[in-house]
Amino acid sequence: METRIALIGIIVENGDAVPKLNAILHEYRQYIIGRMGIPYMKRHISVISVVMDAPNDVISSLSGKLGMIPHVNIKTLYSKVPPQ
Repeated sequence: METRIALIGIIVENGDAVPKLNAILHEYRQYIIGRMGIPYMKRHISVISVVMDAPNDVISSLSGKLGMIPHVNIKTLYSKVPPQ
C-alpha cells in the first residue's frame, strides 16, 4: 500500500482535551515517525507536531478524529514527495 509523509499541527486550547488526544494518537502509533509537544504557559496552550508515514486514508482518519475533539485545532500538511 502506498504511503505519504504528513505533518499534523495541533493546538490544544484546554488541558482537559489532552487525555482524549493522547488516546487517539496512541491508536495510530505504528504510523507516527515523531512527535514534539511544546507547552506555552504564557498563553495556556500546547502546540504539538506529529509526523506520519501512512496511507492517505489513515492520515485523514487521524486528522478527522483529532479535529472533532473540543478545544483542539489541527491542520494537516502533506509532503509532495511521491508515494511509495
